Amino acid sequence: MDFATSILAQTTPAAPSGGGFSQLIFMGLLFAAMYFLIIAPSRKKQKQHQKMISELKSGAEVVTSGGIYGQITNVKDDRFVLRIAENTKVEIAKSSVSSVVNQPE
Repeated sequence: MDFATSILAQTTPAAPSGGGFSQLIFMGLLFAAMYFLIIAPSRKKQKQHQKMISELKSGAEVVTSGGIYGQITNVKDDRFVLRIAENTKVEIAKSSVSSVVNQPE
C-alpha cells in the first residue's frame, strides 16, 4: 500500500498557488507602461500636428508628407492650395502637411 501511495503522490499535479491576483497586478503594470511609453507621446505629437495645421495661413512655406515643397496660396475648409512652381498650383489635404519651412509674419 505504501508503494501505491507514493506513486500516486508523484503523479498528481500540485494545486496552483494563488497567482491570479499577482497576474492581474502584472497586467495592470504592463498596460500602464505601454500607455506612458507609446500612447501618451503619440497623442501629444498628434495634438501638436493639429495645432500646426490650424495655425497655417496663406504665404506659409510647407513640406508635404510626400516631400513636395511649396507655398500656401489659399486655405479651404479641408485642404490647402499649394503653389509648387511658377503657374503650378495643386490642392492638398490639410493632413498631408508634414512641416512648416517658413511662416509669414
